[in-house]
Amino acid sequence: MTDQSKKSEEEKTNEKNKDEHQYKSVLGEFGESVGKFATQTMDSIKKSIDKALISRNTVLTIRVNDDANKKLGMLVETGIFKSRSESAAFLIEEGIKHQEALFKKISKKLEQIAKIKEELTGIMSEELGSENESTKKESKKKM
Repeated sequence: MTDQSKKSEEEKTNEKNKDEHQYKSVLGEFGESVGKFATQTMDSIKKSIDKALISRNTVLTIRVNDDANKKLGMLVETGIFKSRSESAAFLIEEGIKHQEALFKKISKKLEQIAKIKEELTGIMSEELGSENESTKKESKKKM
C-alpha cells in the first residue's frame, strides 16, 4: 500500500468513527429527551391525580366486574395510585369531566323538573286550601 492509499484508508476510518460517534451522540440525546419527557409526563399525571384525589370526601361502596378490577389493579401496579379505590376515583372523575356536555343537559332538565314540582306544590296548596275553607264554612253552617 502506498502512503496515499494509507491516508485514504485512515481518512475513511476516521470519518466512519466520527459518523458513528455523532450517531451515538444523537441517539444519546434523543434517549435523554425521551426520558425527560416521560418523567415530566409522569409528574404531570401524578399532580393531576393528587389534585383530583385531594377533594375526595364521600365514601361509596361499588361492585365492579373482574375485568374492571384487574385494570384498577394494573393502575396500582404502575405506582401511580396507592389503591384500587384511588384509581377508581380518578377514573370516575375523568369520566365525569369527559361527559360535561351530558351533565349540563341533565342539570337543565333537573331545573325544569324542580320548577314543575314547585308549580304542582302551589296548585295542591291552592286546591287543598280552598277545600279546607269550604269545609270550615259548611261546618259553621251546621252549628
